[in-house]
Amino acid sequence: MLPTLMGRIQTRIFALLVVGGIWTLIIGPALPVPGSLSDAYDVAFRILVTVTVLGVGWEVVYHLIQQFRWEKDWPTLFGLLTAVNEGILVWVLASAGAIPGVDSVPGDAFLLDFVTVWLVVWFWVNGPMRVPFIRWRFRGGSLIGGGR
Repeated sequence: MLPTLMGRIQTRIFALLVVGGIWTLIIGPALPVPGSLSDAYDVAFRILVTVTVLGVGWEVVYHLIQQFRWEKDWPTLFGLLTAVNEGILVWVLASAGAIPGVDSVPGDAFLLDFVTVWLVVWFWVNGPMRVPFIRWRFRGGSLIGGGR
């Protein structure tokens, strides 16, 4: 079964906040953010929440684009490549001071955080997630409810 819009949104929120959150806790001390460790975590988690919130909007856009494809879905690689447009948008917002609580973030810290979180989440959703959530793909990617 193809993921439904609601299923993709649920999966994105869960994967980013849980898997991405755990990875952010792990990588936080390695982020080259000026200030204390709590400053690094503050910036990293604010960016993670921003990616999650904007991601809901991106899923609607992707859903509309997919309606023009025969399968109403796209190859797995496209899910990886969407990091480019999503990352650019979040970087522009962070650089412009449009993310609440984020005045500035060094480019190398942003890249390290965003790219590694994206890869970890992408690998999780396309592999290990299918083990604990064995019925997930049969419910249209929905974690709560039937995926309708």
